Amino acid sequence: MHVRELVELAGTLASHGPLLVERREPLLADGIEQYWTASKVRLDRWARRLKTLAQPITGSGKRRRATWPATCAVMEEILASEILTRVWTALLTAYDRQRGRDDVEPVARSVLIGHIEARHRVLSLLAHGPGIAVEAAVRLNRLRRRSERWTDCLIGHLPRHYEVSEFAADPQRARDFADDVQQRHRLPGGRHTWPLITASLRAAFRCGLGPLSPNADLNARIADSILSCLPAEAFDAIGLLRSAWLMRLSKITDETQAMVAWLLSDPPARPPKPTAPPGGPPSRFSGHNRHGG
Repeated sequence: MHVRELVELAGTLASHGPLLVERREPLLADGIEQYWTASKVRLDRWARRLKTLAQPITGSGKRRRATWPATCAVMEEILASEILTRVWTALLTAYDRQRGRDDVEPVARSVLIGHIEARHRVLSLLAHGPGIAVEAAVRLNRLRRRSERWTDCLIGHLPRHYEVSEFAADPQRARDFADDVQQRHRLPGGRHTWPLITASLRAAFRCGLGPLSPNADLNARIADSILSCLPAEAFDAIGLLRSAWLMRLSKITDETQAMVAWLLSDPPARPPKPTAPPGGPPSRFSGHNRHGG
């Protein structure tokens, strides 16, 4: 799964987040566990890749240029996927606060803290890293700014129901977005505001990201874990096939246990290979609608 699909998932969560927060049933424990596990493994992969870039230049410049596309893809993944991490953390925090509990917020915050640390390493490398072209640094910095702005826009949709602007890149900007969305909803045709926002979100990340997806397997696991926590009515709203969701959900327990075993192994064994659902994996998390699209 490419990082742009995680961005689209963040837009879906922001749109239908209240359904999650206000649900009466507890969240699927296996889904929360898989989210934490897959996220931690991805953080570890990011750290190892960025560590190699931070080392002094060795070997030929040709070799370094050959490995740059993969490293650049990791940086893009870190910067763009932070949108989903922040939105999901905001929703899980709102879920706990709605119930006066402290069950899932610590898990989400732990992942977010690790993600922010990875982002800081990226920015440090862009500013001081050896062998990074100025053009590449400028392009990645633009991606950072675009991701921050969209994060604030999506989280700004949530304070209408719950105060979670602390998870925005710029809390005040998120509040400004919230005020703007509320005003637009009061205008004639205001019900079309959010579909236009989500369409703009997809268009904003359709270009500007490389084709490589260095952690496609873990991105898919993270998306699956989040989807497993959504109530059934949310799937009706976003048009996902209920059967496809149940098929993914049935694999969560076994795959999570395998991933935990790999994390705790010493020395680490080869990470478990994800299993594909019957008929092959879907090309997009939202690509299976009730009309077979």
